[in-house]
Amino acid sequence: MNAAEALSLTFPPTGPPEGAHDPHDRVVHLRAAGVSLVVDLTGGTLPRVLHWGADLGALSDASLGALALASRPVPLGFPVDGEVQIAVLPEQSAGFLGTPGLTGHRDGADFSTAFAVRRAALATPADATGSSVLVVDADDASAGLGLRLVLELTASGLVRERARVTSTGDGTFTLDGLLLTLPVPARATELLDFTGRHLRERSPQRTDFTHGTRLRENRRGRTGYDAAFLLAAGTPGFGNRRGEVWGLHTAWSGNHRTLAERSHYNPGLLGGGELLLPGEVRLGAGESYTSPWVVGAYGRGLDDVSARFHRWFRARAHHPRSPRPVVANTWEAVYFEHDLGRLTDLADAAAAVGVERFVLDDGWFGGRRDDTTSLGDWYVSADVWPDGLGPLVDHVRGLGMEFGLWVEPEMVNPDSDLARAHPEWMLQASDRLPRAARHQQVLDLAEPGASAYILERLDALLTEYPIAYLKWDHNRDLVDAGHGPRRTAGVHAQTLAVYRLLDELRRRHPAVEIESCSSGGGRVDLEILERTDRVWTSDCIDALERQQIQRWTNLLVPYEILGAHVGSGAAHSTGRRHPLEFRAGTALFGHLGIEWDLREADDAQRAQLAEWIALYKELRGLLHTGTSVHADVADPAYGVHGVVAQDGSDALFAVVATATSTQSPTGRLPLPGLDPDALYLVRPQAPAHVVDGVASGYLHLPWWTPEGVTLPGRVLEDVGVEAPVLFSERLVLVRATRVG
Repeated sequence: MNAAEALSLTFPPTGPPEGAHDPHDRVVHLRAAGVSLVVDLTGGTLPRVLHWGADLGALSDASLGALALASRPVPLGFPVDGEVQIAVLPEQSAGFLGTPGLTGHRDGADFSTAFAVRRAALATPADATGSSVLVVDADDASAGLGLRLVLELTASGLVRERARVTSTGDGTFTLDGLLLTLPVPARATELLDFTGRHLRERSPQRTDFTHGTRLRENRRGRTGYDAAFLLAAGTPGFGNRRGEVWGLHTAWSGNHRTLAERSHYNPGLLGGGELLLPGEVRLGAGESYTSPWVVGAYGRGLDDVSARFHRWFRARAHHPRSPRPVVANTWEAVYFEHDLGRLTDLADAAAAVGVERFVLDDGWFGGRRDDTTSLGDWYVSADVWPDGLGPLVDHVRGLGMEFGLWVEPEMVNPDSDLARAHPEWMLQASDRLPRAARHQQVLDLAEPGASAYILERLDALLTEYPIAYLKWDHNRDLVDAGHGPRRTAGVHAQTLAVYRLLDELRRRHPAVEIESCSSGGGRVDLEILERTDRVWTSDCIDALERQQIQRWTNLLVPYEILGAHVGSGAAHSTGRRHPLEFRAGTALFGHLGIEWDLREADDAQRAQLAEWIALYKELRGLLHTGTSVHADVADPAYGVHGVVAQDGSDALFAVVATATSTQSPTGRLPLPGLDPDALYLVRPQAPAHVVDGVASGYLHLPWWTPEGVTLPGRVLEDVGVEAPVLFSERLVLVRATRVG
């Protein structure tokens, strides 16, 4: 790789941050949003985090020095004389025998580092509304390496870490890995992370946090269905609203690794970084490698952790702020059967129920009549669209809707004009192609000709047609992925090339929104979301499966960029059948859309769907700016989730039965997150105030009336309200409005 590739991602400039002062050889205390980060810079070695967690209040320099003294470990049974202090980039030269922070060599030498800090600069906001940034420069003259570490505490209380390593010696330094860590206390004895597959993304799993290393490696070349997503350590029994939680996310869309590690001299740490394939990063003199951001969140319960991520998302300058339009996507309605008359009829039906964005999915280009051919031939099909896309685009826009288009720019079918013209543009380990997946290969976007071709084609489409939205898909893992002519591993360069392509496309077309779709939810991470405006949460829109998939995606991703669609009565991916109120009530908590051939819906179904869309439009200001909350419910058959306005004035909750309860009645369900000292009118919310079309009185709940019940927020969270008795796979909505 070269220096230009390494620095293609945003990184602090060579000088100190504006307004910075020198905290060299002292203990630094950063505070924001109820979080403290205490960093020890004494001794000239790499920074050590003494505390990451609850706010410690204002501490004097003397108190910080005393904290450093009180935190020094007992040198008992250590592998070296004296203390072993673990830096944010752990080094074996400091006596640390766990997973090292930096691994690599210079032609077999310089395999171990001993960095010395040369400069530190700290910038903190005067009004505590921005981020505090600590930049530390260090070097190892013997190994011929320079290092810049950045530690940031954001206004929402997230801790972000990133490193840049530069080769300053002769020859080539081969970097095998760079890992950044954050410590967690010994009382964090449980781990939560995620696994999954296509149609079942982000499935939670819990384990004990014991001695040893829990390593989650992703080698898919994209974020992956089974990525750790968030690796969280917590106090025993931590839940949505209880316990202390420390979580870490590796913000990278390619191969990566995340770990939790504990030993007799290491109370516990979480770490993350890119997983580099052999030889992917080789640094000549003056060349650098920049690591992904590693992002940590501390909270009292998982909802508190989520709130920090969501506030950070919403504070970004480029975060979407216009009302999230109701989407109709054509995939499950027509698949590859594109026909102008059929699609204009579908657009008419969509507009009639209140849709605001109409998206044409796969099948509009080249000879694409199925998934075996034409990926890469990004020209409108003359056979299916003899007059181009103009007639459909004009019809959609004439109905008052935006027009969106599906693309899969990173992929190519071997049966395509592009592959026949440029077979060398496909990622491959040597002279053999990887095994096909969905009849496709991966286009080598690190090849300048390939990336220029894709940029030209997408730019031409967005210039010719008034396209407001791209559904950007990515339908296979990067298996055996290399730059064929050079016979070198290619995932790292491919990931950076995708970022550059997205950045340039957005520069040319800043008004176009882009969705990150990857066979559903296969590419959901904080770095791809720096360049996209929405994620397609899963190809599975079975509402029962979506209850879990959306809940855990929402752990990081706020609802306004979480794609959630209403499918047909029978889910295409599972065959389950659900009533419309369960499908629509599930999709309401997200960026609402439709994946259904509405021409086949009857008048009653269309009218009911229009009611739900009207409710979404009424409440999207609340849903997409409020705080996501999830109750800790004792009955595993029931769940309660919702959104509470930032000022506590309004809230919407869903009471969901995902199975048949062993209890009848279920008992009281908490409504969390309300202002504890305010009074709230609690009442059923139409149209989900009935179950299976039966009037609300049938639920036999005295409070289940339009008049509802008025109670303080503290009572609603700590005591709750009696739950309606629901059949499995049903839900109702509850509204709580502050009164007085």
